[in-house]
Parts: sequence; C-alpha cells; structure tokens
Amino acid sequence: MPYEPPPELAGLSLGEVAELVAARKLPPVDQWSPPEQGDSEMRIAANGRWFHQDGEIRRPAMVRAFASLLLCDEAGQHWLVTPTQKLSIEVEDAAFIAIDVKREAGKLAFRLNSDDLVIAGPEHPISAEGDPDTPALYLTVRHGTRARLNRSTYSQLVEIAIDQNDGLAVTSDNARFPLIPA
Repeated sequence: MPYEPPPELAGLSLGEVAELVAARKLPPVDQWSPPEQGDSEMRIAANGRWFHQDGEIRRPAMVRAFASLLLCDEAGQHWLVTPTQKLSIEVEDAAFIAIDVKREAGKLAFRLNSDDLVIAGPEHPISAEGDPDTPALYLTVRHGTRARLNRSTYSQLVEIAIDQNDGLAVTSDNARFPLIPA
C-alpha cells in the first residue's frame, strides 16, 4: 500500500488535526527493552535529511517508518528501538524539523518534515534556546525527541505572537511559551 501524506496543514481544521494525530498508531518504543544494542550507522543532519552510511535516505515512507522508532534518552542520545534491537543514531541538532504551523481555537498545530502532526501544549512544549540575538525554537515531539522550527515556521510563530499581543510569547492549549531564550 503506497504511503499517502496527510493533507496540507492550512486545509485542516484543528479537529481534523487531532483526529489524524489520534489515528496514527505509533510503536511503544518507550516500553521495549531489547536485548541487543549497537550502532545504526545512521545520521540525521541539522537540516532534517537522513543518511545511512553517508548515503541519503530519499524515500519519505522509510524516513517516516524510522522516525516512528526514535527515542532520546536523558543523556541526549537518540536511539532507533525495535523489540529486538536498540541502535544508536547520530542527530546533529534535532530529530525533526517543524515545517509549518497553524493557529486555531487557542492551539498551535505543527507539521513536521516526517509528516507527523503535533499540537503544542503542556505535553508538547515549545522551548527557546540560544541567545536573544540568535534564538532557536524547538517543539517537544515524543519519547524525548524534538523538532527545530525552520525559518519559515519560526517567522509564522513570531507573527502569531505579535497577533496575540503577549510580548514575544505564544499560547497553545492553555500553556504559554516565550520565544526569546531566558
């Protein structure tokens, strides 16, 4: 069965985004304790491109499948986890890139480069890192992984903050997120 990405974020209501998020059945990687551990020989570049042994993985369905198996531990090490193996994966910055955002009904929905949809809030906070002159914004995705907002999505979020008239901060799902690092 061929992979069909979800429709563009702008064409979805927040209810439709929530339904798509709920319908995506992700593996319970945080519940698995595989007996084997090793190196995947994979890397996620800072621009979100995936590589295996220095060859780019170009099939979106493969990237999406691998992305569903990602976990980041407390030490910041990323892993591809299956029931039988836990393989390290090098991540240069963040495992995902947030490529679009939509505001509706007091919530912010993000689309990731893996076609995942994430609604920011207490379970998926937005954090500002770096310094005030060159901040980097991140969205918590799942199992310790994060998405860095690309330039366009960052700009969209700043416009939303200006519209919300709450300083340089945004609110989503009753949680407030400053866009300038502390």
